[in-house]
Amino acid sequence: MINSIGLPNKGLAGFLDEDLPQLAELPVPLIVSVMATNREEFAKLVTGVGERDEVAAIELNVSCPNVHSGLIVGEQPEETEALLEALRPLTEKPLVVKLTPNVANPADVAVAAEQGGADAVSLINTLKASAIDPATGRPGIAAGHGGLSGPAVRPVAIAQLRAVAAAVQIPIIGMGGVASGADAAEMIAAGATLVAVGTESFRDPRAGSRVASELAVALKNVPGTRAIGSAG
Repeated sequence: MINSIGLPNKGLAGFLDEDLPQLAELPVPLIVSVMATNREEFAKLVTGVGERDEVAAIELNVSCPNVHSGLIVGEQPEETEALLEALRPLTEKPLVVKLTPNVANPADVAVAAEQGGADAVSLINTLKASAIDPATGRPGIAAGHGGLSGPAVRPVAIAQLRAVAAAVQIPIIGMGGVASGADAAEMIAAGATLVAVGTESFRDPRAGSRVASELAVALKNVPGTRAIGSAG
């Protein structure tokens, strides 16, 4: 799937007042993902979300422009580390940094996140992609490009996951094309502590629960491993 929808939402106040109370009714820990264009906006989001008891952890989506430098925070290790150093004192909630795969060496960014105070990292995000409509010859995505997800990206996710796992000591949430328990087991074998299910949920709304059950079976015969959780 190639998507280009941005991050439509109700804003911080709308999310805290309307969405979070409903999400808190679910019998699972909530990891809230936030994204901003500068450190000040990130700080506002982390502070606002971090004050709520319903939130178990905060994910920082760093694949965004930094207005201070004009760079992408998640593409520059020094920018990532500086952001974490600014945000870490603002909350005691675990901070998870969502890494972009669209860099030469995601492991360097992961190390910077760890040095800045991140409690965990998650990867991969979508890959840059585009498509052409064969009927018109024009871009098949209105914006001209988007993010590729689904089974096609899993080999890339595994390669980057292995590289990051070899470089950091903090837990890793593996994601990218997970559609079955076998896929999730491969993520764990590559170094993931937890596994997230995303695009498969569009095809099968119960994918998260199904993959978790399949993973538990897949790991029974693997010495020294166990299904420790799932993230969707």
